[in-house]
Amino acid sequence: MQLIITDAWLAKSRAIHLSGTKLVLTTLLMSFSLMLVAAALYHWVFLKGAREGWPVVGTLVRLVVKDEFEQRDRYMRENLDVLARKLGEMQAKMTQLESLGERVSGLAGVNPNDIKAKPGQGGALISGRSLSMEQLLATMADLDGLTDQRTDLMTLMESRLFDQKIRNMMVPTQQPVSPANLGSLFGWRIDPITGQSALHTGLDFSAEQGATILAAAGGVVVAQEFHPAYGNMIEIDHGNELITRYAHASKTLVRRGDLIKRGQKIAEVGTTGRSTGAHLHFEVLVQGVPQDPEKFLAAARKLPFQQSVRHAIPTHIAALGQSKPLENRLPGQR
Repeated sequence: MQLIITDAWLAKSRAIHLSGTKLVLTTLLMSFSLMLVAAALYHWVFLKGAREGWPVVGTLVRLVVKDEFEQRDRYMRENLDVLARKLGEMQAKMTQLESLGERVSGLAGVNPNDIKAKPGQGGALISGRSLSMEQLLATMADLDGLTDQRTDLMTLMESRLFDQKIRNMMVPTQQPVSPANLGSLFGWRIDPITGQSALHTGLDFSAEQGATILAAAGGVVVAQEFHPAYGNMIEIDHGNELITRYAHASKTLVRRGDLIKRGQKIAEVGTTGRSTGAHLHFEVLVQGVPQDPEKFLAAARKLPFQQSVRHAIPTHIAALGQSKPLENRLPGQR
């Protein structure tokens, strides 16, 4: 490349020859010089203009600063909106989880106030760095996932506990008369009328005439009738081929087909049928075989409710293989 420089005063010309390497170096040097000049000019004009209050420069500076703050505010608002949505979702899930916790604790027999009690916290302070927005969002996402897992677990526990409670309410562990004195026990005894050895298939609870008789468990009334031996009698089916029988009542308050809940008043103590005085004859039958009701009632007194049910039923069911079946209705019973 050849450059020709002409002097207008002396009418002289000078030619400069630039090779490829010199041309590149010259171009880079000129570009770098222009950048330095532009940076210096920008620095001088804007800073000096901003300090001395030049109108045009001040306006430009304010516009640049305003745009920067607007971008920062827009970024913060967007992140706050995301956090607000996440917080709203987590509040809804925590409310659901708290409600589930109260229901589950009620089914499990735990005081909900013990769960709500705020645990103590403390320890030495070891400061750490502040969380970034990304780390905060990641932490909230992890907590959100953990809340979902706990909600699913609590829902499953509630379902299992409710199912267990329903089954437990169908097992005769409620004492049918209270207060009452336990008379004849289950098993062989001297019959009070004939004076001969005879099998007593239930428990006798001595009580005053007209005392309340309660259902030992929930179920359906399958018999409400007068029997020559049992007098005014009620039978309740609790499912799983388990039936309770209440005999010698002075008055019955339910009819066949009625749904009965545990502890409901179903009759009043009397001395009807084959009886020597006011009392309740109470029987428990599993697959038609009389069982000792005291084992059910004692299990409820000695163990927590859920454990008593798990221990009572398998014992009596297993005993069926060694028991000789007895007809659960006496001659003359309809």
